[in-house]
Amino acid sequence: MTVKLRRVATSVGLPAVAVMLLSAPAANAQLTYLSGQPVSTAFEGWEEDDDGSRYFLFGYMNSNWEQEPDIPIGPNNYLVLGEPGTGRVESPGFNAAVADQGQPTHFLPRRNRFVFRVRVPEGFTARDEVIWTLTANGATVSAYASLRLDSLVDDLIKASEQGAIGAGTTNPVIRANIAPTLTVRGDHERTVRVGEPLTLTAVATDDGVPKATEPRRSTSPFGRGASDVPPGWMKPRQITVGSATGLRLSWYVYRGAGPVEFVPEQIKVWEDTRVHANSPWANYWYPPPLPEDGVFETEVTFDEPGTYVLRCLASDGALGVDSDVTVTVTQ
Repeated sequence: MTVKLRRVATSVGLPAVAVMLLSAPAANAQLTYLSGQPVSTAFEGWEEDDDGSRYFLFGYMNSNWEQEPDIPIGPNNYLVLGEPGTGRVESPGFNAAVADQGQPTHFLPRRNRFVFRVRVPEGFTARDEVIWTLTANGATVSAYASLRLDSLVDDLIKASEQGAIGAGTTNPVIRANIAPTLTVRGDHERTVRVGEPLTLTAVATDDGVPKATEPRRSTSPFGRGASDVPPGWMKPRQITVGSATGLRLSWYVYRGAGPVEFVPEQIKVWEDTRVHANSPWANYWYPPPLPEDGVFETEVTFDEPGTYVLRCLASDGALGVDSDVTVTVTQ
């Protein structure tokens, strides 16, 4: 700890006084990392569809701001299904027969919520668990999913967790919200050569709930009355993460290890809260204009051969729907 003494004279004629300033940047700084940190699996809760089917919901937290680890299905990325009704896991280690439950193998930076879901096995009780284990940068983390009643998730909880509404917020309009519709045109399995652009076409619509975020008038921070104040100058409106709302659509790499380029640049689907980021969670960001016919066209180019899963996500900021396309890239 560095101790500095400085004499400070007041502006009201009081005698100068000695003020001890303690500088402890290491103790007060919040450390962030570009790479080398763990990726933590997350159990988001469980939900029940209209037909009575139940699903466990998973996401993750990549503690890195830049590194996007690729972790194939195997001993470093696998799920384990418990024995229904027993509260036991037959084999807590890697089992190739059940390891792949649709989880990602390419991990985007920071927090990614409600990324995939796993159907609850028949006969499961609140004692039973499904476990997702991931090893990244030498650290192994597991998420334990169960049917505990306090883990039940509905659309309002999803909207709150995504940042569309504040914690505990509800009203008739948001309760009536439904997820966007999404259709990806063409085959869901494609083949393309390295460096050859592939056109992806998606059609998305929404019910307009919640309303799209727009620049707002606000009280000036300088006390001069109302003015157009960028949202970066505004006080936070909620204690949870905040997200812009309104229909948006993005493609991103869900599985696959090579460099991939999307044109136009895609809106981020992970919580990049840095000012001016192309992210709904960043200040100064607003939903871009939508195509009049609801058709979104994107070109994707691959630098390396392999098999890739590209995910298309349509979201209104509160609820989202996705669709995958598997692309085999040849030389």
